[in-house]
Amino acid sequence: MAQITIRKLDDAVMQALRKRAAASGRAVEDEARRALAIATGVDREAARERLDAARALLKGRTDTPAEDLVRQMREARTRELSE
Repeated sequence: MAQITIRKLDDAVMQALRKRAAASGRAVEDEARRALAIATGVDREAARERLDAARALLKGRTDTPAEDLVRQMREARTRELSE
């Protein structure tokens, strides 16, 4: 993996990074790494890859509309109560 040193980083930027890191429970370095990944679009690429993989797993499956599922549950409950 590559390394980077950032010189002359504004104190306000560093303070904001520290606050974000503390709020998320991450180290400052991890928070900076995450911010850079998001800013460069790398984070979105990883998300897109995961989404494509999920779509591939679900390909060809059919969905049952929610109203049909609710209707089936109500009918089953009505049958149970009438027995």
